[in-house]
Amino acid sequence: MLYLKPKKKSAGQAAPDWPILFDQLAKSITNPLLQKFYQSGVVPASTTLADLPMIALDIETTGLDPSRDAIVSIGLVPFDLQRIRCREAAYWVLNPGKPLASGSVVIHGITHSEIQSGPDLIEVLPELLSALAGKVVVVHCRQIERRFLDAALKERISEGIVFPIIDTMEIEVRFQRQGLLQRIAHFFGRSPESIRLAASRSRYHLPHYTPHHALTDALATAELFQAQVAWRFSPQTAVSELWH
Repeated sequence: MLYLKPKKKSAGQAAPDWPILFDQLAKSITNPLLQKFYQSGVVPASTTLADLPMIALDIETTGLDPSRDAIVSIGLVPFDLQRIRCREAAYWVLNPGKPLASGSVVIHGITHSEIQSGPDLIEVLPELLSALAGKVVVVHCRQIERRFLDAALKERISEGIVFPIIDTMEIEVRFQRQGLLQRIAHFFGRSPESIRLAASRSRYHLPHYTPHHALTDALATAELFQAQVAWRFSPQTAVSELWH
């Protein structure tokens, strides 16, 4: 197996020192649930992917703007490079406290009646934070999951949340939309490779799943990252090369 060393992040992409940041936040945050979350800590930056505790996260929303849209469902699937622990997965349909746009209903299939009987995010927050604690979160497009959760918590408890993320979409950008392959495609007038979840999975010969269900997409993201590591990296790659 030929492993490729990932390109170094630019200065603008540099991740914070997550263990130090969590220690600082544990001392400054006032909400007890968030305090406990930050007190759980983060693995050292030198931790290899082979030893990394991970959890795939996907959320579905009423739209794409966290300042005016809201979360309607959350899916979580714990995993590592060897196995995906489906028995420990979690899924919630939430009441966003806002009407559903017809366009979003078509995308995620969650109906008005489902959200009316669903809990508010604050009701599932203890279980959600407990599941995320001590793990590195893996998502497909970090601009959605982290920003929406941060905005939702600020709205409810006046304190936001940050956590280390590995972004499978960003990995696809590195390999599909940069470097020699991209220049060749551009030369021949070809459209850039899609970096959507389903298209990304197809490049690794992973099966097709119906998209836009938070639990299924979380599972799909976990499988995608396992494949990306097997094809692109080494299990001995340090998490610092990939997290944000």
